[in-house]
Amino acid sequence: MAEATASSSALLRDANANEADKVSDQLQSTSIAVGTASSARRGETTSWWEDKKRKRGRKFIIEKVVRNKRKSITTVKGLELFGVKLSDASKKLGKKFATGASVVKGPTEKEQIDVQGDISYDIVEFITETWPDVPEAAIFFIEDGKKVPAA
Repeated sequence: MAEATASSSALLRDANANEADKVSDQLQSTSIAVGTASSARRGETTSWWEDKKRKRGRKFIIEKVVRNKRKSITTVKGLELFGVKLSDASKKLGKKFATGASVVKGPTEKEQIDVQGDISYDIVEFITETWPDVPEAAIFFIEDGKKVPAA
């Protein structure tokens, strides 16, 4: 009895392996690759139009947060979307404006640059001159909870 169940389970495994091989051959003959459908879902662009739409959605946000009565922090978000290293950018901002600047994780777990002081309006010209890949049309201020274009 034990031999019969062992041989029947071996036959089932062989049949399943043969079925899997047949299905795999059929998929390859119809040119459906295993990784193409899932790679598009992972965010890899497949056409120039999708790449253009993704670039259009890039936004660089500057926000001023008041700490005490006179102290304020200027928060810079989204600079990494334009291919800028945040550590290099924080060093340049700190040297240019003679303040402390550091890369920190924001409330959404994305990295942002915090610069001490109110440099929100001076920073636009500096960023467009230093990094020409950042267009002025993509820079926004957050004032009174509303997003306002810098240009």
